[in-house]
Amino acid sequence: MENIDKYYFTSESVTEGHPDKLCDTISDKILDECLKKDKNSRVAIETFASNNTITVAGQITSTAELSVEKLVRDTIKDIGYLGKEIDIDYKTCNVHIDITKQSPDIAMGVDIGGAGDQGIMFGYACKDTENYMPYAIDMAHKLAKKLTEVRKTDEIPFLGPDGKTQVTVKYENNKPKRIETILISTQHLKTATLKEVREAVIEKVINKVVPQNMMDSKTKIYVNPTGRFVIGGPLGDTGLTGRKIIVDTYGGYSRHGGGAFSGKDATKVDRSAAYMLRHIAKSIVANNLAEKCEIQVSYAIGMEKPLSVYVNTFGTGTKSDQEIIKIIKDKFDLTPKGIIEYLKLQKPIFSNTTNYGHFGKPELPWEKVVKL
Repeated sequence: MENIDKYYFTSESVTEGHPDKLCDTISDKILDECLKKDKNSRVAIETFASNNTITVAGQITSTAELSVEKLVRDTIKDIGYLGKEIDIDYKTCNVHIDITKQSPDIAMGVDIGGAGDQGIMFGYACKDTENYMPYAIDMAHKLAKKLTEVRKTDEIPFLGPDGKTQVTVKYENNKPKRIETILISTQHLKTATLKEVREAVIEKVINKVVPQNMMDSKTKIYVNPTGRFVIGGPLGDTGLTGRKIIVDTYGGYSRHGGGAFSGKDATKVDRSAAYMLRHIAKSIVANNLAEKCEIQVSYAIGMEKPLSVYVNTFGTGTKSDQEIIKIIKDKFDLTPKGIIEYLKLQKPIFSNTTNYGHFGKPELPWEKVVKL
C-alpha cells in the first residue's frame, strides 16, 4: 500500500480596511512621505486606532516637512472609510500625534552602518506556487485582494472595507492537493442580508480567484459565520501597527523572528534583513538548489555583520545546507548598508508592501531572482 504523507495547513489574510492594516498603511504612508523628501530619513512610527480616534507616535529624524494629520485623514479616505455610521469618519475623527526624534543612543550605532536593533529574521521560499510562496497564504491574499477590488469597483456595492480571509489546504507528500476550507468574513451595509452577501462573495470573489481543480464537493465554504458584520474597522475593534506579522510574511508556514515591518525605515533590520533573506531564499529555490529553503540571521544593535547565518532546506537541497551558507556569504553583503544599497531601500516603495503580503509581488526588488 502506498505511503502518502497527508496534512492540513491554514493561513489567513486581511483586507486593507482591517483595523490593524489601516494602522500599518498609515505608518508606511508616513515613511514613504519622509523618504520622498529625504532619502536618509530615520522613521519608526506606530499607529493605534480605536473607535473614532487615531494616535500616531514614534520617532522621525528627517529634513522632510509633512502634515501627519492630513496623511492620516487621506489614508482613511482612500481605504474607503467615509463615516457611514458603521465605520470611522476621516473628516471628523480625532488625530493625536506624539512624534519625537530618534534616540542619540541608537543613532550612534546606526550612523556608522550598524544595525538599528538586535534581533532575528527569517526568509523563506518554496515551489508551491509560481511566485515561490506557500499555497495557503498566497490564496488567502488573492481572495482578500479580490474582496477589496469588488468593493471599490461597486461590483458588490454593499461591502465595507473591513474583511478577513482564511484558507485550509490539504497537502499530500508536501504538495498542495486540494482546498479543504475557505472562510471569508466581510463587512457589509445593514441593508444586505446574509444570503445576498454569501451568494455575491462566492460568485464574484471565490469562483473568480480559486482554481476549480483545487475545489471539490467536499470543500467547505463559510461566509460571515456569525451571520452579521456591519460595524467594522476601529469602531468594531482596535487596530495597531505590526500586529499582522504572520499575514505579512508566510502565513505561519515558515518561522518569524517577531519584528514587524510597517513604519520602519530600512536601517531597521527587522524589515530590511527579512526582505533580503526572502530574496536569497527565493533565488536558492529558483536556481534548483532546493525545493524549499528557510534562512535565519541574527544581528546586534550597532554592529554591521550578522552574528549568525542558518539555512534549512528540509532535506530537499541539491547541495548541503553548509555549502549553501558558504554561497550566501560569498555572494551577498548582509550588512545593513549593503542590504539597503543592494535592494535600493531608500526609495518610497513601502506603501506598495503594506497590504496582501510583503512577499510574492513581482514588482518589489527583493522578489527578483539572481543566478547562483
